[in-house]
Amino acid sequence: MIGKMIHVSTLKKQFGERLRSIRLQRRVTQDEFAEFLGVSSDFISNIERGINAPSFDVLEAIAARLGMTVSDLFNFSEEPGTRRRVKLPRRRRTAEKGSGRR
Repeated sequence: MIGKMIHVSTLKKQFGERLRSIRLQRRVTQDEFAEFLGVSSDFISNIERGINAPSFDVLEAIAARLGMTVSDLFNFSEEPGTRRRVKLPRRRRTAEKGSGRR
């Protein structure tokens, strides 16, 4: 056996915490992230809390959307911002009158 054995419940929790950290670093809500992936926000919430685990297909979609490899998503010793960043598309907000923003 290579490496130390990790229980599935621990792995789901670590993965969920990492995914949440990456999502928050990119200032994306669960609703926005879910819409971007084509899944429900409840599903994202359950993944982030370590209740559910994504399928291989969803893992690949998450990694592709974030511009990461699947193995990067499981690198729990790495801070989320130390790799190449890919911004998720954000909804455009209308500028407030007189705010000076465009």
